[in-house]
Amino acid sequence: MLNRFEQIIQKVSALPDDMQEKMIEQWLEDIDNELNWQKTLQQPQERLSALAKQALNESAQGKTIVMGFDEI
Repeated sequence: MLNRFEQIIQKVSALPDDMQEKMIEQWLEDIDNELNWQKTLQQPQERLSALAKQALNESAQGKTIVMGFDEI
């Protein structure tokens, strides 16, 4: 793992400063997002269960609209 990380650092170090900054910002954002996701997954499941029941209820009452993930 450390060897691969060192390879990445070497490659990024060879890039222009502005590109390095963009990559660093993206990495930091990705790390923060992953940590937040892990924190969310560790939370109690009661809230998720309540939302699932509500969604099933609304669907049974015909209050939902069938659409794909990319539709709003």
